[in-house]
Amino acid sequence: MSEKPGILMDVNAIEAILPHRYPFLLVDRVLSMDPGKKLVAVKCVTVNEPFFGGHFPGHPVMPGVLILEALAQAAGLLVKASMTEDTSNKVTYLMAIDNARFRKPVVPGDRLELHVEVVRQKGPIWKTRGVGKVDGEVVAEADYMAMLVDRTKGK
Repeated sequence: MSEKPGILMDVNAIEAILPHRYPFLLVDRVLSMDPGKKLVAVKCVTVNEPFFGGHFPGHPVMPGVLILEALAQAAGLLVKASMTEDTSNKVTYLMAIDNARFRKPVVPGDRLELHVEVVRQKGPIWKTRGVGKVDGEVVAEADYMAMLVDRTKGK
C-alpha cells in the first residue's frame, strides 16, 4: 500500500499483485477500491512509452488494445483484492472482451483513469466492465470475462 495521500496502491503494491512488469505493466496507481465491487486506477501516459515510436511517428496515439489491456489489468487487481483466499499463486486469464468501443484518442500527457466494476462472479469466473476516461471524458469502454487459475495450470 502507498503512504501518499489519495493513493491506495503505488506501483510497488501493484507489482506485488500483478505478474506484469515494465514495459507491459499499464497501471501506475490505484486511487480507490471497494473490493468485490469497483476500483479506480491511473495510467500516466508519457511520450517515452515504447509503443509511441511506431504508433504513430509524428502523431503519437496510445494503441486501443493497450487501453483495453490497462483496463484488464485494473480488473485483475480488483478481482485479486476481492478474494478472501491467498491469490499469490493465482493468475488472471482473460477469456473474452465484448462491446469494446473507442471514443477519443489517448495521447502523451494524458492521465488515463481506469474505472472497473464487477458485473458478476461465479466460481473462478469474473465478469467486469471497464471504462477509460481522460479529463472526465470517456475514451474507451469494454466488458470483460476472466478466470482466476493456479499459475501451474496454465502450463
